[in-house]
Amino acid sequence: MLDDVASLAKVAATSIDDVIVHAGKASVKAAGVVIDDAAVTPRYVVGFAAKRELPILAKIAVGSLKNKLLILLPVALLLSFFAPWTITPLLMVGGLYLCFEGTEKIWELFSQQSHAAAGSAAPQVVDAKAFEDEKVAGAITTDFILSAEIMALTLASLAGTTILMKATVLAVVGLVLTVLVYGTVALIVKADDAGIAMIRDGKSALTRAAGRGLVQGMPAFLSVLSVVGTAAMIWVGGGIILHGLEEYGLKAVPHAIHAMELSAVSFAGPLGGLTRWAASAFFSGIIGLIAGALLIPVVNLFSRTAAPA
Repeated sequence: MLDDVASLAKVAATSIDDVIVHAGKASVKAAGVVIDDAAVTPRYVVGFAAKRELPILAKIAVGSLKNKLLILLPVALLLSFFAPWTITPLLMVGGLYLCFEGTEKIWELFSQQSHAAAGSAAPQVVDAKAFEDEKVAGAITTDFILSAEIMALTLASLAGTTILMKATVLAVVGLVLTVLVYGTVALIVKADDAGIAMIRDGKSALTRAAGRGLVQGMPAFLSVLSVVGTAAMIWVGGGIILHGLEEYGLKAVPHAIHAMELSAVSFAGPLGGLTRWAASAFFSGIIGLIAGALLIPVVNLFSRTAAPA
């Protein structure tokens, strides 16, 4: 009996090790999407009272976990077993959504028509709870697309494993990356509060100066992060589209971009890895901007058609 118990314990330990190894590899592959997720999220809490920031993040984090564990995990397992051919087109639809959302924000920022309309419009009273719920819903929708990409990348790294191993690793990756992303975002959005506490309670001039630096620097940092988040949606969406084109045998554009990436790397020397990532993000962003720009008039047309008379 003791031998059997020891054997079972060894098998269990081996299984845990396998889960950790697979989860680690999948997390590395999904690192780019995780960074994009962390960059996109803070813009959803900008403009709210400080006391509402963490509750709003908590709502988004719970929605993210539901996206990953209750929707995407079972759907990913079912699709990988019954209809693996559907995964790529679904990912491309998600990529197009990201391209559209990011490009639309840029269009709204620079559109003279948008500015003119904003200047002539009368002030409107906005219900605070409705506004918060709208922001949370938008964040969870965007998270769904990014989470789908994370789960798809994880699933792709688990070829040849059992269904139980796939389910376990997907759950571990979903939980760990959600805690990592939203824990990091919570630290970012509460940094100014920490700065105020350092100014108020700091026992040294250096501590108080650091606190003032945090308070004064966070608005600019959040603005930059918002720009990065918008750019991230566009280049991640463009990257998904390029990958989908390659999957369907339309390799001319992906191969041309790959060749330009290699050309950039050849001039970069020891910074080859960073240069290749930057080139990949740049060209994916160009594709994302083109796709988003093409979608804006299409979506606007359907919106006007669907609008009640």
